[in-house]
Amino acid sequence: MTEQGERQGTPAATKRQGAARRRRRNARFFSPLTRKILAVNVIALAIPVGGLLYLGPYRDNLIRAEMESLRVQGEIFAGAMGEGAIMITTQGEEVLSLAPARHIVRRLSEPSGLRARLFTHEGRLAIDSRRLGALRGSVEVQELAPPQTGEDVINPILDLLDRFAMVLGQHRIERYRESADQVADDYPEVKAALQGDIMGVVRETENNRLVLSVALPVQRYYRVFGSLMLSKPGREIEIALRNVRATILMIFAGALLVTVALSIYLASTIARPLDRLAAAAERVRRSVGKQDVEIPDMTDRADEIGDLSGVMREMTQALRLRLVAIERFAADVSHEIKNPLTSLRSAVETASKISDPERREKLMQIINDDVERLDRLISDISDASRLDAELSRSEAAPLDLSGLLGALAGMFDTMGGGEAPGHRVTMEVHGAGPFDILGNEDRLVQVFRNLVSNAISFSPPDGRIDMKIRRDGDWIEAAVEDEGPGIPANKLADIFDRFYSERPSGEKFGAHSGLGLSISKQIIEAHEGEIRAENRTSHDGAPKGARFIVRIPAADAAE
Repeated sequence: MTEQGERQGTPAATKRQGAARRRRRNARFFSPLTRKILAVNVIALAIPVGGLLYLGPYRDNLIRAEMESLRVQGEIFAGAMGEGAIMITTQGEEVLSLAPARHIVRRLSEPSGLRARLFTHEGRLAIDSRRLGALRGSVEVQELAPPQTGEDVINPILDLLDRFAMVLGQHRIERYRESADQVADDYPEVKAALQGDIMGVVRETENNRLVLSVALPVQRYYRVFGSLMLSKPGREIEIALRNVRATILMIFAGALLVTVALSIYLASTIARPLDRLAAAAERVRRSVGKQDVEIPDMTDRADEIGDLSGVMREMTQALRLRLVAIERFAADVSHEIKNPLTSLRSAVETASKISDPERREKLMQIINDDVERLDRLISDISDASRLDAELSRSEAAPLDLSGLLGALAGMFDTMGGGEAPGHRVTMEVHGAGPFDILGNEDRLVQVFRNLVSNAISFSPPDGRIDMKIRRDGDWIEAAVEDEGPGIPANKLADIFDRFYSERPSGEKFGAHSGLGLSISKQIIEAHEGEIRAENRTSHDGAPKGARFIVRIPAADAAE
């Protein structure tokens, strides 16, 4: 045997593999099936949560709302400047006066917290509210991140989600840059406002913070005197996004705990019973022939595992019955073969010591009969042993049983084939049929040929053997009747046992193996049918022959 065959096929290798399976099963905390159920459920939960955490449309809506609010405030600023900062010179020309403009910018920007910048018509920065505050000696206030508290342990996660959302952003946001000498050309919205349009732009600082800006024309009637640019940080938007993400994360954490708990519970109702069934099956494998190990009974579960448990229990019981049948068959075969072998051995030993030709001739005849009997036994035993495998492999085909019996009757008829000299074999059909069945034609011929042969051997000379067929609901019933002495009442069931032989008086000993009716029963049961024997009696109760009845499901009933 090769090394590979030793690894895979020897009992030692099988034992090592079983031990390895048991170690793996005992060592794992979560079975592979449990891990798969957990993974599927967690991924199914994480996908929609990941989409919610992105919050792209929600962020865009917040930006649009802030930009609209900024535009409205800008219109107020620009309207106030158009009314209060436009002066008429002595020459009657309208000009933008910076002194009242600064006053308006300071008065309106301080309460709102907005940064206001005024660019002249030539594009120069004339007023900046941030510089106005510095000139007044005030301190520039910048928003700082809120202090870390016990509730902010998810901040690193939120920062990671913010970066992830920026990576997934569908459009690239312009970087905010502010030069020391600002002019209108630095800001496209300011240039647009100098042309009389209103334009807003969203930018990001170096630390990825949003800056919102809107530029509006400062005009009187239809003449543009300058551009007012209002800007504010997007801190409120970022806080709103982080709050929503934090809420989603908290809900996700709770849903994750529930999902994991339910997944473990679900897996325990699937994986653990399967593990128990696998362990029991392995114990059955290791204890075959030693002791009865029961598969756990889970048939009270109304699911596939309960069905699997029931099928495994039935399979185990069928395996035990098959093993018992094999052991019994082996014992019967040993017993039946031992008798002719003992006779043969005795005859051979005696023949070597006898010089009388006549007695030696008789011993040689005994030896020849024993050899024929052994040959018949071995042939019938071989046929019986491979019958199950052959029937399981063969395909059932539609078959007209009445036609089969009619052909068989013609073959046995003394006028047809001469196989039953002096006997009449007839065929009777009762009812209209149909008599179609699904079966193996060769094996069914074997059954009825054996029944007719037995009937012929028990019938008197010139006896009659009748084959009858009729339809009985979903069954096709065929009978073989003879005119012999019948069967002892206490032997009607025993005649189907292996090696049981009840032959007519005067028949040569050993001419039959006693397996014919046993094989016939095996074939009929493989066709999901049944076979039985009974005695025929006359009106006064006297026996007048035997009757063998075969019942097979009709083909249309099987459909």
